[in-house]
Amino acid sequence: MARRPRCFVDGQVHHVIQRGNNRTALFVRENDYQFMVTCLKPAWEVHGVAIHAYALMKTHIHLLVTPSSATSLPRLMQSVGVRFAAYVNHRRRRTGALFEGRYRDALINSESYFVACMRYIENNPVRAGVVRRPGDFPWSSYRANALGRDNELVMPHPIYCSMGRTTEERTSHYRALFRAPLPDETVKAIRDNTNGAWVLGEADFRAWIEATTGQRTAPRFRRRRPAAPGARA
Repeated sequence: MARRPRCFVDGQVHHVIQRGNNRTALFVRENDYQFMVTCLKPAWEVHGVAIHAYALMKTHIHLLVTPSSATSLPRLMQSVGVRFAAYVNHRRRRTGALFEGRYRDALINSESYFVACMRYIENNPVRAGVVRRPGDFPWSSYRANALGRDNELVMPHPIYCSMGRTTEERTSHYRALFRAPLPDETVKAIRDNTNGAWVLGEADFRAWIEATTGQRTAPRFRRRRPAAPGARA
């Protein structure tokens, strides 16, 4: 089956997941996390990808990004994949694929889901039981976005910047969002659309993306055929 083309619209944000092949641990030592940060550093300068949020989990990574062109994100992920896989294979004396094929991504409606995706990504270590609070996890963007810590990977998005006039106002407002968990339906929507490489947004937003790109933005649901007369329910 032919792969569906990546969906790109200028200025739109993407939620990206890249997993280890067969749940292979990507990160075993602290140096592994640090090398992934090194691989991601040229994201904007070299590849034209602005990183707004991220979490480096043991078996996968999450990124919330705005690519500057249709080729920016694929080139970044290819570069990261090649460099990091070579590093891990050398360190662990292993061979074979490190990552689970293509990365998965969902183009998102920034107005509706940008902040929700930030919270989803940065709270991932808490949901996974790795830490009790998102600020306890050193390998995510939470400390930058919620505490104002310097982080050379993070480029604030205009929506985040609109949360306050100063760093203190923005971080305070952002921390307050974590006092309540994301609704289950929002978590499910983010997961389903990212894993399926669909578009995360309302019907009118998806219709606009389809008209702009000529690509489907959601799976087609097949109608169930009516049961034959006399068939058991």
